[in-house]
Amino acid sequence: MENKTSSFKRVILDNIVPIVFCVLTLSAIIVAKIPILFLLSEIARRISRNTFLVLSLIIPVIAGLGLNFAIVLGAMAAQAALFFVADWNIKGVTGILLAMLLASGFSVILGWLVGKTLNRAKGREMITSMILGFFANGVYQLIFLFFIGSIIPFSTQRFLLPQGVGLRNTVDLYGIVDGALNNVWSISINFVTFYMIPLFIIVGLCLLITFLLRTKLGQDFKAVGQDMHIARTAGINVDKTRIIAIILSTVFAALGQIIYLQDIGTINTYNSHEQIGLFSIASLLVGGATTTKASIWNAIIGVVLFHALFIVAPSAGNKLFGQPQIGEFFREFIAYAVIAFALAMHGWKLRKESH
Repeated sequence: MENKTSSFKRVILDNIVPIVFCVLTLSAIIVAKIPILFLLSEIARRISRNTFLVLSLIIPVIAGLGLNFAIVLGAMAAQAALFFVADWNIKGVTGILLAMLLASGFSVILGWLVGKTLNRAKGREMITSMILGFFANGVYQLIFLFFIGSIIPFSTQRFLLPQGVGLRNTVDLYGIVDGALNNVWSISINFVTFYMIPLFIIVGLCLLITFLLRTKLGQDFKAVGQDMHIARTAGINVDKTRIIAIILSTVFAALGQIIYLQDIGTINTYNSHEQIGLFSIASLLVGGATTTKASIWNAIIGVVLFHALFIVAPSAGNKLFGQPQIGEFFREFIAYAVIAFALAMHGWKLRKESH
């Protein structure tokens, strides 16, 4: 009986974040009284829109680099690629494929630079990747506010600021790549629409990650994540393995941001990428991942729970307080709270295990 009680407590503690979030989400759904079909439709769309980005975080966690806040660099690379595709007026799936190719090239370079930096900050990777995201955001804004139209040629005047230098706050993808992947093949069941191509791409990434983790490289990721010293003694090039993990994460994030933006249909030039790292990491943690352990199922469950709460929070805020804006503030608060709570729980568990 005592063993069963301790096992039950361990299960609860190991899954405390998804359990708390599940209770919060169910409570908000009951309070908001949102129609189930509407909720399912929104969740289905957000799964196809956001899951790829969340999956891009898994490999760095396995390789011992923690939660990679630097995926925002991949998002910036994706947006840069989409700006040029929009300027060249390359439409539809062709435009998406070209954007993915360009973004992958940019991301390999950025991922290599991030990986080199994180190798010099072993043990402090998460805070370093976060600061790198802020630094890269400054460089990004400098390029697209001052260099586009002056140093870097850009011919589409409607995307530029009135003086002809710098991009406008919003770049509209309508008629270019807006919904390019969504429109290829969709299935509707009881008003719930499933966009099949983004879903197939997500399944493809899940299979790729599963396959990769069974290869020699995947075993190296696991070995480095468990103990760098032992991995180095076993003949593994630790620094190179960590750089490859970050490059893969950055490239996947870039592809995920393109899938995300083609669904949204517009790019908020200076803000679209900023919350990508925060919300993707929060989603992964909500699914039960930690800074040292993450799986594909953590990502999928996290996207469903996190975005279900995002959908119902404004309505629940309106029902409870008469102010839908409270729900908006609550969503932002929840994203930060989940990360803080998960990190606090992880630190507490480590201290408990050490004693």
